[in-house]
Amino acid sequence: MSHLPARHSLAVAIAAILAAPALAQESESTEDESRQLDPIQVIGEQQSLADAVITAETLERYQADDLEDVFASQPDVAVGGALGIAQKVYVRGFEDSQLNVSIDGATQAGSLFHHNGRLAIEPELLKEVDVHAGAGRATEGPGALGGSIRFVTKDPTDMLRPGEQAGALLKFGGFSNTDGYKASGHLFGRLSDRWSAMVSVTQSDHENYEDGDGNEVEGTEQRQQLGFAKIVGELPADQTLRLSYEVRTDEGERPQRPQWVVSGFNSLYDMDGERDTATLNYTYAPEANPWVELDATVYHTESDVEQNVADRWGRYFGSSRSIGGDVHNVSRLGAHSVTYGVDYRDDRVNAGGADDRTAEEETGTVLGFYLQDDYAVTDSVLLSAGVRYDRYTLDDNNDQSFDDEGVSPNVNVAWGVTDGLTLKAGYAEAFRGPTPHGAFKLESSSNDPDLEAEEATNTEVGFDYVLGGFTLSGEVYRQRIDNAIADPLFGPIIYQNVGDLESEGYLVSTGYRWESLFVGLSFHHNDAEIDGDPLTVYEHNGLGNTIGDTWVAELEYQLNPQWLFGWQGRFVEGISSVDTSVGTIDKPGYGVNDVFVEWLPTGNEDLRLNLTVKNLFDKQYLDHASNADYQSVPGYDGIVGLPEPGRDVRLSIAMRF
Repeated sequence: MSHLPARHSLAVAIAAILAAPALAQESESTEDESRQLDPIQVIGEQQSLADAVITAETLERYQADDLEDVFASQPDVAVGGALGIAQKVYVRGFEDSQLNVSIDGATQAGSLFHHNGRLAIEPELLKEVDVHAGAGRATEGPGALGGSIRFVTKDPTDMLRPGEQAGALLKFGGFSNTDGYKASGHLFGRLSDRWSAMVSVTQSDHENYEDGDGNEVEGTEQRQQLGFAKIVGELPADQTLRLSYEVRTDEGERPQRPQWVVSGFNSLYDMDGERDTATLNYTYAPEANPWVELDATVYHTESDVEQNVADRWGRYFGSSRSIGGDVHNVSRLGAHSVTYGVDYRDDRVNAGGADDRTAEEETGTVLGFYLQDDYAVTDSVLLSAGVRYDRYTLDDNNDQSFDDEGVSPNVNVAWGVTDGLTLKAGYAEAFRGPTPHGAFKLESSSNDPDLEAEEATNTEVGFDYVLGGFTLSGEVYRQRIDNAIADPLFGPIIYQNVGDLESEGYLVSTGYRWESLFVGLSFHHNDAEIDGDPLTVYEHNGLGNTIGDTWVAELEYQLNPQWLFGWQGRFVEGISSVDTSVGTIDKPGYGVNDVFVEWLPTGNEDLRLNLTVKNLFDKQYLDHASNADYQSVPGYDGIVGLPEPGRDVRLSIAMRF
């Protein structure tokens, strides 16, 4: 498999779309044969225009255990919070609350506690992760102000070998820093010629971790359990049905505000979280009919959190539930590939105490219609244009009702100037009306009666260049979100339009593969502001954060079929004198190095041993995506994000039957 950086797949994906009308007439066997002959085509198979695609192989080699591990290779994506339940994802400086995030098409909406993260995923289940930065195509779903993140889980056939009917994978891993472990078991197989199924169970247990200075960080223990099941049916007449169910729990003693260190006003309490997601996917794609490629998804996802703050207000319960669906079709009409569809989501957020867990409630809906046309103007020019219409409703906790609607257009062009060189440019808008807010603040908060919808624009230009084993890409972007909704730091909790967000920057990536060696380097610069002031987590919770210039370097060497070695370095430049409303803070720079060794003793996947060392040189640092260090500001000595874990040696063994 090619190890070219995922973001370089754009040029290949564009070529695949341009060639689609002609390829549609070829047989499936011819298409499969061509993919085997051309190693770069492996990337093109994804048919993805994502800015980044993170593969299961990368997650396996670095033994990814949380969101920070998942996105470590992406310089324009940062994860703050250090502890899994507190982690928040930032893309180009904007928090994941500004993005449309889904797991197998099931949107992850709502927030349970503003000091917690709202996303949870088991990396071992992932087939790939697609990151779409900035408002973009109409198909990215409603409210994608800052872009979208799509997690895609594995199918049973992804686990099976060619000609195999059933299999099992047992895996056990140890973590030196936390004296922890992770154990997982996966069963998968074909129930018949048309049906396959898989069941996965994962258990992990971690004690408090130590930072780079060797200090134990209180409140970072965690015990997690996961159950996952999926059944896939290859039905007659080119139909496919996928039904999956996942339940994930997280338990531990955490600070009352898990994203900050333990302090006099941030004591330890038991906190438990759970997420349940059920998803049904259906596709109908008759090979001989270019007019029909139908895809339908319905889902139900629910998240809960319980915290026992016994010496203050007792038990707190928060829950968020989303029920939704999406139906779209792709029609290929000559040089046009037209996608059109409708999506709908119904959200509910509740909060309460031991007597009534649902005492407080907000509900909202969003209904959208969308159209996206990819038009091969010539053999070398692809023009894509689309539009969304979305209508939002909100019934808040104070008996106020909001109803907003808006249109979001987009246009993108890609020009294959020469073999290997593609120039690209795009403009997109995104609209989001008021939605239910975080559960924790429901009782004490209200919405400004004059609350306006948020509107985003995204403009970017860039290029992709491929020459043999060499790749180079770059892009410059400017994103803006007008009428950003949040509750101000001081005063009553009133959700209002607090200002205009702006994110400007550029990204450059390069890579080179020579026989068994791959090297890569990428750089991202970003300025994220609100009304001209730097974004900070403390003052602008739920909006974004300021991240220093970020470099990511990669090196992989395949010694032979049994041995694979790799190194990844993530280096973030410091930021001085960040002005806030309560004082000036600094964000020191840092560099973190991870290495791995993968060994297949039998020469195949029957037995796999992985040795990964995270934070090889035991660096002591506070991630820029975590809450900044306000210790130097009088009266704010406890407003400090969690320091990142120090060196962590991870050793795992996986046995395939």
